[in-house]
Amino acid sequence: MAYLELTRAEREDFADLLDGLTAAQWAAASLCAGWTVRDVAAHCVSFEGVPPAGLVARFVKGRLQTDRINALAVEALADRSNERIVDVFRDNAEPSGLTAGFGGRIALTDNMIHQQDIRRPLGLPRTIPADRLRVALDFVRYAPTIRGAWRARGVRLEATDLDWSHGRGDRVRGSGEALLMVMAGRPDALADLDGPGLVRLAARVR
Repeated sequence: MAYLELTRAEREDFADLLDGLTAAQWAAASLCAGWTVRDVAAHCVSFEGVPPAGLVARFVKGRLQTDRINALAVEALADRSNERIVDVFRDNAEPSGLTAGFGGRIALTDNMIHQQDIRRPLGLPRTIPADRLRVALDFVRYAPTIRGAWRARGVRLEATDLDWSHGRGDRVRGSGEALLMVMAGRPDALADLDGPGLVRLAARVR
């Protein structure tokens, strides 16, 4: 399926990024509060290979709270080396189980956002392929744990580097990557946007 092909390519790019990081970069802070680059990388593959019973146990132990569940998942990979985490990315380039939901769009969008959570603080920009970015921009609007359309309500988002727009109201313009990150609740990307609707949008992101 096309979405899975895009997801595979995104994970392979993510693995290539991680492969080139220094030990100091692995230990650096990410855009995810309280998480290092290593924590973010581990999170992105922490649900791969976990059987249904294991997922249920993790959800119960996490009291059905997303932050708790994710913390438990990262903790489960605490004994893995950085190199092994990269191997897990490559071994699971095509996601399975929970992250394969919506035709792979869960993994594609989650991994794209988290790759930027690493790249932005490390000063490692990238040009995201337009076909992948467009799918993620569409999906992040209604992904259950992100609710990008809720943050963007009342404004019109317009990408300046690809043919994509969403919403009605005062305009907010910028790169597709910055729009994605803001819809995902990352205030770091607000500086890369402009337009009369920016103040309204920023109030829901900060």
